[in-house]
Amino acid sequence: MANSYINKKADLTTTDTTTLNTVPTASAAIIKSLLVCNDAGSACTFTATITEPTTSDVFKLFNTKSIAANTTTELLDKPLVLQESEVLKVTAGDANELHVIASIMEVKPREVTT
Repeated sequence: MANSYINKKADLTTTDTTTLNTVPTASAAIIKSLLVCNDAGSACTFTATITEPTTSDVFKLFNTKSIAANTTTELLDKPLVLQESEVLKVTAGDANELHVIASIMEVKPREVTT
């Protein structure tokens, strides 16, 4: 297998949904960590979803999760596996309060030659 390790980061400056990561073709992604930092003086809500590429169905991981003021919260206690072309999206309840960092390992199947 060919693995690559990446961090995807977003400064949620609006309340629009932001694509944090799209799993590449012929790959899977293991999200090892999903950190949300609230650098504001008040609590803010956070939503994270996965969009399935074939049906466009949206699955909520966290729905309006409250992130306390001036704190960083680790949202995953176990790795999360995303399949090819699945999309991880994030949304802040208030603009200019949250930063998100996902630590991701992308895994590609090993090429077998004969």
